[in-house]
Amino acid sequence: MRRWLAGAVLSLSLAGVAQAAIDTYKFASDSDRERFRELTKELRCPKCQNQDIADSNAPIAADLRKEIFRMLGEGKSNQQIIDFMVDRYGDFVRYKPALTSRTWLLWFGPAGLLLGGAVVIAVIVRRRRAELPIGDTDLTDAQRQRLAQLLDKDKTHD
Repeated sequence: MRRWLAGAVLSLSLAGVAQAAIDTYKFASDSDRERFRELTKELRCPKCQNQDIADSNAPIAADLRKEIFRMLGEGKSNQQIIDFMVDRYGDFVRYKPALTSRTWLLWFGPAGLLLGGAVVIAVIVRRRRAELPIGDTDLTDAQRQRLAQLLDKDKTHD
């Protein structure tokens, strides 16, 4: 009975692995294989959004890998393939979008926020320094004498 149960569990667990899609493409050359690898690493899965299409198991990623393979077979350049994907899915499909008028905020926004934060901190620090009293002009004569006594005590303990 135990063997039968262990066999059933093993076969059920392997059934999920057998369903997993494994892409097997035959390339004309090693350079095509390398181009395929580079392109699938450079393009983002539209469904997963945080994975490239090389690592994604989403059906759309599998379709995009097939499309890239087909275009490589047709002799299209990497730029033509990327342009096709961008036309179809937008700039989001690229991990490193091109610098255009539509993507300048994406490229320079973080640096602008960092610079803006530094300016805000500098302004706050400057204002607080301006609020601090300069010298001991706010002390009364009694307070100055007490301060001098405390400082003299501190010097004798050293």
